[in-house]
Amino acid sequence: MTIALGRDIVGDIRRKAAALKKKIVLPEGEERRTLKAAAILKKEGLCVPTLLGNPEKARKAAVENGADISGIEIVEPAKDAKFAAYAAQYYELRKHKGITEDEAKAAVTEPLVYGVMMLHNDRVDGYLSGADHATADTVKPALHIIKPAPGVRTISSFFIMIFPSPKQGDDGVLIMGDCAINIDPVPAKLAAIGISSARMAAVLTGIEPRIAFLSFSTNGSTEHELVNAVREAVRIAKEKAPDLAIDGEMQADAALVPEIGQKKFPGSKVAGRANVLVFPDLQSGNIGYKLVQRLTGAEALGPILQGFAKPVNDLSRGASVDDIVNMACVTALQSDPSLR
Repeated sequence: MTIALGRDIVGDIRRKAAALKKKIVLPEGEERRTLKAAAILKKEGLCVPTLLGNPEKARKAAVENGADISGIEIVEPAKDAKFAAYAAQYYELRKHKGITEDEAKAAVTEPLVYGVMMLHNDRVDGYLSGADHATADTVKPALHIIKPAPGVRTISSFFIMIFPSPKQGDDGVLIMGDCAINIDPVPAKLAAIGISSARMAAVLTGIEPRIAFLSFSTNGSTEHELVNAVREAVRIAKEKAPDLAIDGEMQADAALVPEIGQKKFPGSKVAGRANVLVFPDLQSGNIGYKLVQRLTGAEALGPILQGFAKPVNDLSRGASVDDIVNMACVTALQSDPSLR
């Protein structure tokens, strides 16, 4: 599908990534979509991909899928020159959890862990996985090794929803979070999700964030402990980020439709004009973004992870080749401090 936008979000992200020439590790180096994406990344000069896996299997799969991966580095963890050093380092990092040296070696043999070790040692600039693995398989090694950035207590995610028409969303774009990581965030975490998503999305898309914290209540229309939690998140977010346009609690229609927003939440600078939607929990967030994606034909760019000390990103297991290419470019941008 060709996405028609008032501004070319994906094109801008790709152009910025190409200028940086960052090295991105793709641990699922024998997976067909990953191989095709790596070939595109190399051919178009969007970043420098590194694949993990068995070189013979990777090259065979590439040929079978019409992917030209010539000139792309393929690292087989157990045969890599740094394997012993990474295994020893991993043991030191995890021995407080009771891991043995043999268990450390076994763990580092896994490409998803090895890729994180490469990032930890600045051998690559970013890490992207998940085309063939669950989110937990990507996130857990990163939490164990990369850890959150200084001062960050919440790792979270958001999607950039890119619509077929600029009349949908804010000139064709909406930000939705958290849709992949935090199952039932307490108010402080929910506030952090909204603030982080808005700030990162502004860098990546150029939007001026207007953040709506969603609920089944709008501006006090219902009293319930779940609504109270969202209200508290709004209070915290406004206190932590007075420079951002933040409001809530509000229902989705009040957040997105000007006439309804004005009626249900008069005086709000966000109601009816929101471009960052913060869901109260993972159930609503995950269901919400997938409904929007499937019913409107929107492109869902993400989940874009935030809060790690170094760039780590996850993919949906339903990701297309273009999704992987675009997320590699997002990861490259996140590795550049001047663009954060």
